[in-house]
Amino acid sequence: MTALGPGLKRLLEAFEKLGIKFFAGGSLASSVHGMPRATRGVDLVADLTPPQVDALVREIGGEFYLHPDTIRDALVAGRPFNLIHFESSYKFDIFPLRHDPYHLGEFARREFQPVRQWGDDFSLPVASAEDTILSKLVWFRKGGEVSERQWADARGVVEVRKDRLDTAYLRGWSVKLGVHDLLERLLVEAGMTTP
Repeated sequence: MTALGPGLKRLLEAFEKLGIKFFAGGSLASSVHGMPRATRGVDLVADLTPPQVDALVREIGGEFYLHPDTIRDALVAGRPFNLIHFESSYKFDIFPLRHDPYHLGEFARREFQPVRQWGDDFSLPVASAEDTILSKLVWFRKGGEVSERQWADARGVVEVRKDRLDTAYLRGWSVKLGVHDLLERLLVEAGMTTP
């Protein structure tokens, strides 16, 4: 298997060429903001619309496994779909941008960050550290609170970024997202507050 970098760079070039705004989330974002870890795929949130699907297929269809009807159906249903880079076998999970206040705010807060994990440096928009923590906690809760990986990713971001985190933002949205108790537990574990 080859490195993730070339497939990711190619997909980002295609998004840029087609005017598709996006950001990286998931383990890539937690690795950028916290403790790096190996990943078998990349989560991207994209403001992709059904009319852009044919152009995307023309742009990358020979380099990625993708199915246009599956992509269109996923966009209409608001659910993720994946693309697989033939050369590297890496999977890219594409999450359509949800148009609710939290997700629109998360999209607006994305920040360009350097990525140095695959041998060559490049930058891409990444979810903010705060939104990465919140997303990890939401996924942790949805998964029955058993995923040590989701918890460790969130804790790694808190531990690395603790002096620079906007705790008011974290606490405000954690209540609305139903993960306030998890956030407070995480902050205690990371030594940011006392029990």
